[in-house]
Amino acid sequence: MKIVAIVNLLLVTLIWGLTFPIQKMVLVDISPFAYNAIRFWIATLLSFFVFGKGNKYGLILGVVLGVSYAAQTWGLTLTTSSKSGFITAFYIVLIPIFSYFIEKEKPNKVQIFSFLIAMIGEYLLSGGVDSINFGDILTFFCAILYALHVVLVTEFSKKSPEKDLLTSQFLMVAVLNSLFGLNQSWKTDVKIFSVALFTAIFATIYALIAQAKYQKVVGSNTSALIFVGEPVFATIFSIILLSERLDMLQIFGVVLTMFALILSIIPEKYFRNFYRHVEK
Repeated sequence: MKIVAIVNLLLVTLIWGLTFPIQKMVLVDISPFAYNAIRFWIATLLSFFVFGKGNKYGLILGVVLGVSYAAQTWGLTLTTSSKSGFITAFYIVLIPIFSYFIEKEKPNKVQIFSFLIAMIGEYLLSGGVDSINFGDILTFFCAILYALHVVLVTEFSKKSPEKDLLTSQFLMVAVLNSLFGLNQSWKTDVKIFSVALFTAIFATIYALIAQAKYQKVVGSNTSALIFVGEPVFATIFSIILLSERLDMLQIFGVVLTMFALILSIIPEKYFRNFYRHVEK
């Protein structure tokens, strides 16, 4: 079951990485808030017909996720995309804090080491941060909320069927983004709708049900370390689809980040055997 959980969470990470370049290609004529609203309205309707109306836990998750999206989107208008990516990645090291207080889950030594390696890798991949502005602060607030969302998904999925966390969550995100985007461009064409439909089905419905089903199997801390692969996959797909290029430091950042991810999915028993061998 743990292997299945890891594979599904890795697939979610890959899909999330793919959404970066394909959404960037369509977010030229439409407001990010409007796009997010369309994406989550589609997810809400599809989820309602398949999984039902959801419950109060989904509403709570939706508020957290919706405000997180809003903070990131607003912050992105005031800072660079590379800084936004790195600061958002701080959710990786914030998850163990929320996990400790909400779930009483403590990171082990390998996880702590992996978190540090992952943050160094993310820093190099982003190109570094040389100053702080209001947009960066908003983005950090997004990271806090996103970390809280990951832990709450794990916690609530232990109290509620996974399917009941979906529709009401998507509805709240759709409503919040609709309100934030009221006075912005809602221009939509076939290309924008197609990308919104793809992300609604795979990066939203499938991703959230996989999170709810499998995060509780591996724990929030391991899930967080699997999710560090998101910017790596985003970079790979950006190179393929947008012809972006990396310098040597960014390539080293990719290597470090993937090393942290690999450490996170190695069964703990192998590390225990290694420690026993070293002690002998």
